[in-house]
Amino acid sequence: MSTHPALPARNQRPWWRDAVTYQIYIRSFADSNGDGKGDVEGIRSRLPYLRSLGVDAIWITPWYPSPQNDHGYDVSDYMNIEPDYGTLADAERLIKETHDHGMKLLVDIVPNHSSDQHVWFQQALAAAPGSPERDRYIFREGKGANGELPPNNWQAVFGGSAWHRITEADGKLGQWYLHLFAVEQPDFNWENQEIHEHFEEVLKFWLDRGVDGFRIDVAHGMVKAPGLPDVVAADPKAEMLAPENRPFWDQDGVHEIYRKWRKILDSYPGDRMAVAEAWVSPASRIARYLRPDELANSFNFDFLSSPWEPAELKKMINRSMDALAEVGAPSSWVFNNHDVVRSVDRFDLGLLAGNANTTLERHGDAKKFDIARGTRRARAGALLMLALPGGAYIYQGEELALPEARDIPEDRLTDPRWEMSLRTDRGRDGCRVPLPWTSLPIGAFGFSSDANREPEHAWLPQGDHWGKFSVEGQDGDPASTLTMYRQALAIRKSEAGLGDGAMTWIDAGDDVIAFSRPGNFACLLNFGAAIELPAGSEVLLSSNPLVGNVIPTDTAVWVRLSVG
Repeated sequence: MSTHPALPARNQRPWWRDAVTYQIYIRSFADSNGDGKGDVEGIRSRLPYLRSLGVDAIWITPWYPSPQNDHGYDVSDYMNIEPDYGTLADAERLIKETHDHGMKLLVDIVPNHSSDQHVWFQQALAAAPGSPERDRYIFREGKGANGELPPNNWQAVFGGSAWHRITEADGKLGQWYLHLFAVEQPDFNWENQEIHEHFEEVLKFWLDRGVDGFRIDVAHGMVKAPGLPDVVAADPKAEMLAPENRPFWDQDGVHEIYRKWRKILDSYPGDRMAVAEAWVSPASRIARYLRPDELANSFNFDFLSSPWEPAELKKMINRSMDALAEVGAPSSWVFNNHDVVRSVDRFDLGLLAGNANTTLERHGDAKKFDIARGTRRARAGALLMLALPGGAYIYQGEELALPEARDIPEDRLTDPRWEMSLRTDRGRDGCRVPLPWTSLPIGAFGFSSDANREPEHAWLPQGDHWGKFSVEGQDGDPASTLTMYRQALAIRKSEAGLGDGAMTWIDAGDDVIAFSRPGNFACLLNFGAAIELPAGSEVLLSSNPLVGNVIPTDTAVWVRLSVG
């Protein structure tokens, strides 16, 4: 049974319905000036690599001026470039050359909160309670006899209270401000019209410079419930994908914002779009963000959070496609990003991605990690994801089967989670270690243009083993993960039936996920004992070697089905 209504041909529908987008964590992608941190020119130098990989678009994590307390997600100026990363002219050149290479470019926008160094927040601190300056953020009087208690029981995602009390201009303790993330990230007050107007300006600023769209950080968080009520739950911890509704997540008012943003996007040529980072479940709630007058895409966090288990993955696939079909939106599949444990580790250790890249030892016995098995599963998962209807997002290093870096010394950890959790949560640095471009450690395995920079002196240290995952080591190797990704993306482009559109489930047993796409294309992913290929089928690509006509466990295969 088909799960999607008929669509126009791929070349006649918006590019984002089918696109494979490559996420670039800018600090860790490529360092052009030798300072140990990635930058805009580093990305520009690697555009030929991205084109050869076969992706349709790139998404760059925040590149704005920032104190880097949360590595760019604490923005001090939304309409410029962080000096460590380059200049506005560099960014404009990158946008143009990305287009010259036949790819689209998305930038990250962070509308829930700013840096505490943003000029508006500094003005708020200097102003009096109740002033227009304070009204741009969420300031409240404290509870208790002398205002010594936080205004409510909300917790910060990174740990501890979501409220911080300031010292007023007269030197006395005063109001509290809300920060759902780090204390250096005060939340904007989206009840203030000036915030709406500012971010509409920001959108136009980057659209005028040619960006093709935006990834919206914490897209479900800008609007808070009226009155800021306490969280009523057994565990009030502020998880991004909370088991119960939270008064600061997924409030109806966010949809009014996105309807306005959609009008701005639609006023520009070229199918400009926005994708939501909305940790919302179930899929029926996500679908509300993707109504025809709102956003184009939303990351599929139900899918990302699924364990390596066929019934659960199939349930999440069905749930997503059914919900999004009702609003005419494509699904967007993702297994990795800069916030979660890499799939090589996750799929082997049986971890759930959750919404935080918390210490692996807290979720499973890392000593039992089998990297060969984890790599097999990550490769198989990639072919599953790239064969499903809709678009897909891959995270830098995923195409190299990079594992989680679990050997970062404690004194080198930079994620604010580490300190805010009182050093119980090592945070997300393990999936953010700079990419290895070359097999030898010169220039931090080719990450840095400074040939004398050693791997341990990149902004996050690379382990001695990092070079064995390098682009150089995998380039041209027919068995490498990089080669598999290039082949998969080339097939995806050549197969008219891939990308968005119809699919039909194939019953191949409880241990197999199998489905067909138009053009007699089929994907089979085997989780159990070895099974035989469909009779008369032609193998297009497999995630791991086949033995004759047998698909081993933890292996996905793309085939052309026999029409006889």
